[in-house]
Amino acid sequence: MSTPVLLDVDRLHTAIQEEYTEVAACPLKGFHFHTGRFLANRLGYSAQRVDPLPDAVVESFAGVGNPFSWGDLSSGETVVDLGSGAGFDALLAASMVGPAGRVIGIDMTRAMLDKARHNAAMLGMGHIGFREAYLEELPLPDATADVVISNGVINLCPDKAAVLAEAYRVLKPGGRLQVSDIVVATAVPDDAKEDVALWTG
Repeated sequence: MSTPVLLDVDRLHTAIQEEYTEVAACPLKGFHFHTGRFLANRLGYSAQRVDPLPDAVVESFAGVGNPFSWGDLSSGETVVDLGSGAGFDALLAASMVGPAGRVIGIDMTRAMLDKARHNAAMLGMGHIGFREAYLEELPLPDATADVVISNGVINLCPDKAAVLAEAYRVLKPGGRLQVSDIVVATAVPDDAKEDVALWTG
């Protein structure tokens, strides 16, 4: 019989928010992960799409892969970005779906949301919006999205089953899930799961 994991979820949320508030405010500081244009290039993002973007749009990008490697988005589609951060992937999605489409970014870190909204306004993209919420409880109706994207955020969520259930709930029938994330090949010990520092460091 397994022992229940005693993770302090509120403490975990606070630690993640503190870390990514700093990524939003000081993206060039240097973290245990790469950020910005160097990372986007390393992960195979199209230079044709990324190079014209202002530094403010790219500098706080901290993904682990490229959700668009699973395929480009189509004009008119509705996209939900789980863990949208400063808006890099969401803004790329908005450029792909065009004004006939819609993009909704979801994040729990206010500094990232503020930066994402500023970036969208700077690029004049009125068909994108950002909402503050946890990914386990999306503030969206059923069957909202043609595509759900996410990049390096589900691994930070303690209840991954709830996140995936919410992703499928908001997808339209026949919709697509395009995710880049970290996956471990062996079981994580319970004492490691309970260590908030290992989640963020």
